[in-house]
Amino acid sequence: MTLNPENITSYASTFLKVLIDYSPKVISAFLILFIGLYAIRIINRIIRKIMVKRELDPTLTKFLADILLWVLRVLLFVTFIDKLGIGTSSFVAILGAMGLAVGLSLQGSLSNFAGGMLIILFKPFKVGDTIEAQGVTATVKEIQIFVTKLITSNNQTIFVPNGALSNGTIINYSMEGFRRVDLTIAISYDTDIKKAKEIITTILNSNPKVLSTPAAEVSVKNLTDNSIQLAVRPWANNDDFNSVTSDTLENCKLAFDTAGITFQPFVTELSKSNN
Repeated sequence: MTLNPENITSYASTFLKVLIDYSPKVISAFLILFIGLYAIRIINRIIRKIMVKRELDPTLTKFLADILLWVLRVLLFVTFIDKLGIGTSSFVAILGAMGLAVGLSLQGSLSNFAGGMLIILFKPFKVGDTIEAQGVTATVKEIQIFVTKLITSNNQTIFVPNGALSNGTIINYSMEGFRRVDLTIAISYDTDIKKAKEIITTILNSNPKVLSTPAAEVSVKNLTDNSIQLAVRPWANNDDFNSVTSDTLENCKLAFDTAGITFQPFVTELSKSNN
């Protein structure tokens, strides 16, 4: 194909005409893009400061700020291509179809995400609390968006999905700051009950880790075929719970040996509630 000077001049004039007609759209579109990106950065920074000032959970703050950032970026991109003269209806339809497909394929993850949001917002527990949930008793190490990380007393790491966690029963042992220790001590029928109760009460009163308020309780719990069961219920701060349990059992055994009181086989019950 041979191009003559007249054709070249015609193509050049057409190109210049299109360029002149289209350049305002291109310039305005890129101005919107650059100004929008800068504005989004400022808005995101302001929103983060507001959430931090209101003492929202750090995990929730980061997550909401990231969602806001990407939503604004998508809206800016749609505005940018619309300003260039490219139809956005097809683009929006594609985004909607992709969102539906992702939502259907990630139903379980979305349930965990919703559960994580509920946990972060309503705070049935916080990092450092000891909880019982989903058949697990452990200390909360980290609250993530989809799972909660727990550490057991023997240093095992457990990840519990937030969906199941938020929909199930949660027992928080740390929320009130102190707990009751429930012990059952069995003595023989030939033992003076009042004497045994006085010994136990003296042991509890001499332990500085046992709280004076609420007051400790020592009472007859049950009469079995071969023993009298005494309920021993001191209160202790959460950090002292285990030591109060072991100290009470040990000191009761030593004091009973000295007093000639015979221990019967008994069951130790560590209270998992404040009732």
